[in-house]
Amino acid sequence: MSQLFETHVEQAVAGYAQVALEQGIDLSAGGLTYAIPRSLEDVVVGSRVVVPLGRSNRRTSGYVVAIDQQTDYDPNKVKSIISLDPNGIRLPADLVELAQWMSGYYCCPLGMVFATMLPAAVKRGAGSVTQTMVTRADSPPPPKSVKLTKLQRRVLEAAEAFANEGDEWVTIKRLADRAGARTTSPVKQLIDKGALLTTQAASIQSRQEQPTYGEAPAQDLQLTASQQLAMERLADSIHTGFSVHLLHGVTGSGKTEVYLRMIEHVQAARPDAGAIVLVPEIALTPQTVARFVGRLDCVAVLHSGLTAAQRHAQWRRIADGEARIVVGARSAIFAPLPGVGVIIVDEEQEHSYKQDQLPRYHARDVAVKRGQMLGIPIVLGSATPSLESYYNATYRNSYHLIELPERVMGLQLPRVELVDMVEERRHRRGVHLLSQRLEHELSRTIASGGQVMLLLNRRGYANYIACPDQRCGWLKSCDYCDVTMVYHKDTRLPTGGNVRCHHCSAEQLLPQHCPQCGRKVSVFGLGTQRVEEELERKFPGVVYQRMDSDVMRTGRDYHDSLERFRCGEVQVLVGTQMIAKGLDFPNVKLVGVISGDTSLHMPDFRAAERTFQLIAQVAGRAGRAGEPGRVIVQTFSPNDAAIQFASRHDFPGFAAHELALREQVALPPLSRMARIVVRDKDHEACFERAQSMWHHLQVLNDAQDKRVRLRGPMPCPIARVAGYHRWQIELIAPPPDAASALQRLLTAMRNERLLVSDAKTAVDVDPVDLL
Repeated sequence: MSQLFETHVEQAVAGYAQVALEQGIDLSAGGLTYAIPRSLEDVVVGSRVVVPLGRSNRRTSGYVVAIDQQTDYDPNKVKSIISLDPNGIRLPADLVELAQWMSGYYCCPLGMVFATMLPAAVKRGAGSVTQTMVTRADSPPPPKSVKLTKLQRRVLEAAEAFANEGDEWVTIKRLADRAGARTTSPVKQLIDKGALLTTQAASIQSRQEQPTYGEAPAQDLQLTASQQLAMERLADSIHTGFSVHLLHGVTGSGKTEVYLRMIEHVQAARPDAGAIVLVPEIALTPQTVARFVGRLDCVAVLHSGLTAAQRHAQWRRIADGEARIVVGARSAIFAPLPGVGVIIVDEEQEHSYKQDQLPRYHARDVAVKRGQMLGIPIVLGSATPSLESYYNATYRNSYHLIELPERVMGLQLPRVELVDMVEERRHRRGVHLLSQRLEHELSRTIASGGQVMLLLNRRGYANYIACPDQRCGWLKSCDYCDVTMVYHKDTRLPTGGNVRCHHCSAEQLLPQHCPQCGRKVSVFGLGTQRVEEELERKFPGVVYQRMDSDVMRTGRDYHDSLERFRCGEVQVLVGTQMIAKGLDFPNVKLVGVISGDTSLHMPDFRAAERTFQLIAQVAGRAGRAGEPGRVIVQTFSPNDAAIQFASRHDFPGFAAHELALREQVALPPLSRMARIVVRDKDHEACFERAQSMWHHLQVLNDAQDKRVRLRGPMPCPIARVAGYHRWQIELIAPPPDAASALQRLLTAMRNERLLVSDAKTAVDVDPVDLL
C-alpha cells in the first residue's frame, strides 16, 4: 500500500495542497503537503479530503487550506490525496480564513478548529440514504406488441406528468403512488422492460417535525422614537462595510424588533444576502426564536433538540443556499451561509458564548472577526452588555453605541426593593428562604391573578453536608474535587437523597452519620429544591414549576414548562438563571431574587459584573404589560455597589464604577488576558510543569521587553477537579498594544514547541471564568 502512495509521481499531478488534519497536530505551516492527482482536479480550498497519514498510511480526514503548483519537498516523497470526502463536504473560503485566524489567536491546532466548525452529524452523513430514482426513457413509447397492463400504462402517464411539472426524476414509491398502484411492482416491471430509466441519488432523511417556539407577535408594531433612530443608524451601515454596533436597550425595549427590521433592510438592499443570528441557547429563548421563524422566510434553526439527521439536513439547507437566515447558538457562527449580509449576537454578554474546550473561542468575538473579513455590519445586543463591549463602544470608540433607554408602549421599568436578610434574621426565628416581605407580595400577587418568578441560581436542596459538632469540623467534600458536595433530595432513596459534585458529577447516597465522630449529619445552605419545599409548606394549593438542569433534561421539557406558565396553568415559576432572560410573559407581576449574593463573592474579578447582569436581567421579566411590576431582591449585602446599581437599573453607573476599579489593577477590558492551566494527577509533576512553563515564558517575555505581566504559577481557585491537580499562570498585557503583545508571546511559545494545547495544558485566551 505504501508503495502505491510513494510512486504517485508516475501519474500526472494537478498541484500540491496544504491539508489541515482533523487531529491535534500543531503545525506552524497549518497543514501537511499532499499531491493532487489529475483525477481530483475538483479539489479547491475548503474541500474535505481523505489522505494517508504516517508509515501505515492510515486514512485520515482533513481540509485543504492552500493550493500551489510547486512544492519545496522532494516530489517523489510527497504522498497523494486519496479522495474527496465521500459526502462532498466543502467549507466556504471565508470559513477557511476564519479557521486560520482562530488557530493563531486561540492557540489551537488548525485541524481541531475545522473539526469544531463541521458538526459531527455532517461528517457522519447522519440520515443520508441512497435512493433509486426513475424517469421515462427518451425512446418512443413501447409498441402495442409489447404487452403493458393498464396499471403499467398509468405508471408511464404518471412519469410523463411528473416530467411536465418539472420533476424529471422521482422515487419508485412516489411514482407508484401517483399511478394508484398498491405496490411498486408495476414500476419495477417497466424498469426491466426499458421503459423507465434509473439512477442512484443520495438524500438526507429526517423527521420534518420541529419543536414549536410559541406564538410570534404581530408584525405591524409601531416603533418608538428610539427604535426608529436605531434603525436609521443601522440601515446606514449596510453600505459602509464593516462596523460593529452595540445595541444597549433596557429589558422590554424592543431589541428583537430592531434585529428583524435590520435583516429586512439588508435583504432589501441585497436580495441574495443572508443573516446569522446568535442566541445564547435556543431552548432557553423560545420566544425570541419564534419571532424570527414567524416573521422571516427560509429560516434554518440550529439547536441541541434536533436529531443528528435533522442537524445534517439543516446544515445542507444552509450550504446549498436554501436557507437564507440562520438562527442558532454558539456554533451557528460557523454556518456555511453564502453571502452573509449581517451577523447579530443577542444577549452578547452571555458566558455560554465561550467554549470551555478546544478551541476555546468566544462566539461573539469570532462573529466580529468574521464580519470584519466579510466587510459587513455586526450588531451586538443586550440590556446588560459585557464590560468589554461597552468599553469598546464608549472609551475606545471602536464600536458604535446605540441606546434604547425606554420600554415599548410607554411601559415602566419595575420598581426594585432590597430586603436586608441580616435584619430579617434578627427579627424572625427559624430558617426561612422567603422573607416576610416576599411572602406578603407573593400572596398579594397570586390573589390578584398575577404570576410570580422566583430566581435562585443554585441547584439542589442544600450545598453543605456537615457534622453539627463544630469541634469536629467535618464537611462533606468531593473525593475528586476540592469543593463541597450538594445534597439533592429524593424521597425514593432510603437515605432521603444523594449528594452530587457539580464539577465532576460524582454521586453517592447522603451519609447519615459523621465518619469522624459518628454524630448525625446536618444539611444546610439553599437550593431550588428547598425553595420548592418552602412554597409547598407556606402556600398550599399554589401551582408552581421548578426549572433547573436537574428537571429540564431536554429542550422539550423546557418548552412544555414555559407553555404551561404562558397559559396560566402555573402560578409560580422557580428556577436558576435559565429563567432570567429571553422570556416575555405579560402576566408576571412579581419577580423575587432569593439570594442576590450567590455569585457576588466568588474568587473572580467578574463576580460583581455577573451579579449585576443576573439581577437586572431577571428583574426585566416583570411588568412587561400594563402596570409596572415589582422586584424583591433578598441580600446579605444590600449596600454592595453591584446590587445598588442593579436596583436602580443603572448600567452606565455600574459600568463607570466597575471600570474605575479594574483600571486601578489593569484588569480586562483595560488590558488583555490569557490563562494557562496545567493539570496532572501527580501534584508534584503538575507543579514542576507549571514552573517550567513560567520559566520559559519569563525568558521569552524578557526578550520582548517585558510587555506582558506574568502572575504565578499558583493553584487555581478550585485546585483539583476530577482527580487532576491544577496550577495556573495568568498573562496580562496592558495597552497600548495589549492584544499584539500577548499574541507575540504566545506565538513565540508555540513556535518553540514550549506551549501545546493538549489534555494536560489548557490555553484560554480572553477567559471569562477564572475558577
